[in-house]
Amino acid sequence: MNILVTGANGQLGNSIQKISKEYPSNNFFFTDMPEVDITNLELLENLMRENKINAIVNCAAYTAVDKAEDNEAIAAKINVDGPRNLAIAAKNANAKLVHVSTDYVFNGKNNLPLKETDTTDPIGAYGRTKRAGEVAVEEVGGDAIVIRTAWLYSEFGGNFVKTMLRLGKEKTEMGVVYDQIGTPTYATDLAYAIMDLLTKGFSGFTLYHFSNEGVISWYDFAKTIFDLSGINIKLNALESSEYPSKAERPAYSVLNKKKIKLAGVNVPYWRDSLIQCLELLK
Repeated sequence: MNILVTGANGQLGNSIQKISKEYPSNNFFFTDMPEVDITNLELLENLMRENKINAIVNCAAYTAVDKAEDNEAIAAKINVDGPRNLAIAAKNANAKLVHVSTDYVFNGKNNLPLKETDTTDPIGAYGRTKRAGEVAVEEVGGDAIVIRTAWLYSEFGGNFVKTMLRLGKEKTEMGVVYDQIGTPTYATDLAYAIMDLLTKGFSGFTLYHFSNEGVISWYDFAKTIFDLSGINIKLNALESSEYPSKAERPAYSVLNKKKIKLAGVNVPYWRDSLIQCLELLK
């Protein structure tokens, strides 16, 4: 396959680049802004034609959750118009599309792991634009998968794990919220899941959930990062109300992975994957 990866300089895009050598029968075209603007349909269709693209993995997204509250129109261009264009370009080229979405399409008020069939109800601009992007991909039709994920981290870019490692060296005491529950996702595991689905092949539209296995709070996640890294710091458990932010975060983001597991995709346990990432960050 000739695979176009958009948003290739982000966490997931870099993770796909990292594992791409394990798929030597595929040609990867790693792209990002400014050379490839997913809001430009004509550019995308030319790119598809010139490179005979068979599949697209869309890792491009506006992910600044708080900034999206003031810039929803800009977020919508990337999170709605972009995926729609990619879906159109893929359909016209008879190619597959894998588009990555988020747990923020839910309101976080559930207390059972969220299924693909559960009602969406985003509570902020970021979640609204990501949900609209999902709908746009489905409405275009063609062969497309939307994968919702949560709490993404990796050895690339900025993320919670790298922030905790930095703060752990700078501070002797800090607080982390304990009343937001979910599961971290190691971007490399998600990259393998995407490649697994592409390699197996698919037709029509399908929605999947993927994060690592298990359930923790951000406090537990931070505590484990410090413990595994040998960082001695006093960690205080905070309520979300003690850590105000412009955008409200979902309180409960545990994703039900039964559907993607039935598709034959491996879902590693969060702690095992964290250990792998921390080894690489050493």
